[in-house]
Amino acid sequence: MKTGLLIASLLACAVPLRTMAQVPGVTAKSILLGQAAAFSGPAAQLGIQMNIGTKAYFDYVNSQGGVHGRKIALKTRDDKYEANLCVEATKKLIGEDKVFALVSYVGTPTTGAAMPTITEAKVPLVGPFTGAELLRTPVNRYVFNVRASYYDETEKIVEQLVSTGNKKIAVFYQDDAYGQAGLKGVDIAVAKRDLKIAALGKVERNTVKVAEAVKIIDAAQPDGVIMISAYTSIAEFVRQMKKAGSTTQFHNVSFVGSTALASALKDDGYGVAISQVVPFPWSPGVQIVKEYEQVLTKAGITDFNFSSLEGFIVAKVMVEGLKRAGKDLTREKLVAALENMNNVDLGDFVVGFSPTNHSGSKYVDLTMIGRGGKFIK
Repeated sequence: MKTGLLIASLLACAVPLRTMAQVPGVTAKSILLGQAAAFSGPAAQLGIQMNIGTKAYFDYVNSQGGVHGRKIALKTRDDKYEANLCVEATKKLIGEDKVFALVSYVGTPTTGAAMPTITEAKVPLVGPFTGAELLRTPVNRYVFNVRASYYDETEKIVEQLVSTGNKKIAVFYQDDAYGQAGLKGVDIAVAKRDLKIAALGKVERNTVKVAEAVKIIDAAQPDGVIMISAYTSIAEFVRQMKKAGSTTQFHNVSFVGSTALASALKDDGYGVAISQVVPFPWSPGVQIVKEYEQVLTKAGITDFNFSSLEGFIVAKVMVEGLKRAGKDLTREKLVAALENMNNVDLGDFVVGFSPTNHSGSKYVDLTMIGRGGKFIK
């Protein structure tokens, strides 16, 4: 009788252990998440900074005991901001590393290329660093966008230009899914105001071959240029435009990586404008910024910037989802938990999802590079 009771007891205990073992990346004490991003190459600072903010928040949560007693680990793979490498990295994260979920991916062409793999595997991805519509419409059950879209950003930029009398608007864009997404946003915004794009110039991803674009756009003498590319090519474009004598207004969408662009432009950066989808990282009066500054400072990081703040916010959204998913964690429970996050205030920054809306925020602000590479609101 005692033997029978012992066997029954062991079998009862084995059920939750077996169930847990069937959930990839989850043990009794840990949750493994994965990130594919550029950690080398011309766009490296985007992945590096996004990772710094993301990991800093996870480390902070771990120091407080984790989520339901589980510590969060983050496995990273370098995709060099190349679509094929992101697909390869995603397959390895899911198949070899067996991560539970994905977080803080970087880029439209990269994330877009990995979408079929992510969707087929039914692995949630939270907070990709891209504003492209292809990740938003139609809603993908497994992709949760934290930031505002490129349509939101370009609308704000065009509104600012036109409201100050600048109606002749050109576009310099990266010739891929990212650039095309931003270009379409500009086209929609100018058409809404019965205007047309004055000139178009493009550049190939991960190159700085901008001479032809400079020639075309400078010849049009635009009032403003909206730039949708990575920081290395935009820095070269702005330098060559200024060298040609252009006095146009330069505007970027947030993906450029503000600090990286300011560092690349140096003295040529003064007056260059950038739309932002997170609060000003040097405004401790904003609760989430105060928390971000405190957590990073405690980790020995004092280089505050927009990209690492976005990574921090994305990590906070992921942790909130994990908490709401409960101790008996599964991917579907995480999806359901995120979809039930209705207007959650993360600290003066509100994020909300639903089954029909996976775009968490529409927050957009405008900033400018000032003297010495400092940012002005």
